[in-house]
Amino acid sequence: MHIPPLKILAAAAACLLAAACTGGVSPSSENNDSKSLKYLIEEPEDAEALKALKEDIAGFEKKSGIDVKVTTLPFDNMRTVLQTQLRSGEGPDVFSWGSGPSFGGALVKAGLVQDLTAAYDKYGWKTFDFAKERVTYDGKVYGIPGELETIGLFYNKKIFADLGLAQPRNLADLKKAAEKIRAAGKVPMAVGDKEAWEGGHLLSMALSSAIGGDGMEALFSGKKSWDSPEVTAALQLWADFNKAGYLPKSPTSVDYDTSTAMFFSGEAAMIPTGSWLVGEIDDQAKFEVGYIPFPAPDGPGIFTGGLGSGPWISATASNKEAAEKFLNFLQSEEHGRWTVENLHTIPPRPMDTADLDVSPLLTQVLKDTAKVGAGGDFGHNIDVMVSDTLSEAMYDGVQAVLTGQQSAEEVAASLKAAAEQ
Repeated sequence: MHIPPLKILAAAAACLLAAACTGGVSPSSENNDSKSLKYLIEEPEDAEALKALKEDIAGFEKKSGIDVKVTTLPFDNMRTVLQTQLRSGEGPDVFSWGSGPSFGGALVKAGLVQDLTAAYDKYGWKTFDFAKERVTYDGKVYGIPGELETIGLFYNKKIFADLGLAQPRNLADLKKAAEKIRAAGKVPMAVGDKEAWEGGHLLSMALSSAIGGDGMEALFSGKKSWDSPEVTAALQLWADFNKAGYLPKSPTSVDYDTSTAMFFSGEAAMIPTGSWLVGEIDDQAKFEVGYIPFPAPDGPGIFTGGLGSGPWISATASNKEAAEKFLNFLQSEEHGRWTVENLHTIPPRPMDTADLDVSPLLTQVLKDTAKVGAGGDFGHNIDVMVSDTLSEAMYDGVQAVLTGQQSAEEVAASLKAAAEQ
């Protein structure tokens, strides 16, 4: 399952932030005895996934007597109409939306979502601490964090074994492996940056591994400058990889689907992307796949961690008690196991993974993400944590270093300027 392009997510954040400054919600109707809920989610790429989700929800409907009408919108449409629907009082009762200050946080600021602090206590909902922080504002909890995602490096174990390569343990190992793979006539890394959001992942993973989670937090807080040597080095790394022939020819002309196809076909030996790809790997790859953090200059590196969309309750929900019961179902251990096995998504909370019917690769990803969630060091997707202006500068900047139109130093300077706006 592949996440929405983060360039679109950043635009969505801008829309929501603008909406947050334009006033409150229309007067809501009183909580009533309606046994029907409207549940809005992003339109899945796979129609079968939506069918399976509706079938799973049907079990909740039968047990609870609450009818849940699932509706979908393409993400680009949802980002433009969600705040309008919520303000009108005619929108969804429950909806799935991103965590963090630029997404759910903007809705909280606008008074468009329900405070769930009491519901957390009532139902005993458990999430990893860092995930809960993403939906907490002024000491109150407003949403349930979405699935936990990591970004790292997938590699074709057969190609590595055939070439006598071990799993890279540091950046030097990665470069040596890439040299040998290139010499064998294959593309070392299936990198595409045509849509530009991919470049945000490239910078995020290289920089996170180089400076660690604390270093990333220092960038976001302004304690570390965006034109620091570490940022420049992370940008230069991808320029050097491209120049050395470790990436496809003209990577800014390669889209995401083409890059994944290169990996599935065996044309490319590695692909730097996120854990959402596991389901497609299980379905399409005819070889065993490993998954590691993007290597650091002096060690194995850390995974870049993030959260997908999770459920929120509208401030004008027709039946808030029924909506909370539905969230309790979505947050349940049973539903969490179902999502892992059927949607290959990972709930951001402790769960019993014993006897799960999943592939060895997903089993590994579950263990790795559990370590991240339990307090291990992890990096961040930059575009989820910063302003739209800075995200756009990053997308354009990574493309510029890949095409040679700008130096790493010039792009780092533009990031610094964007951060100061």
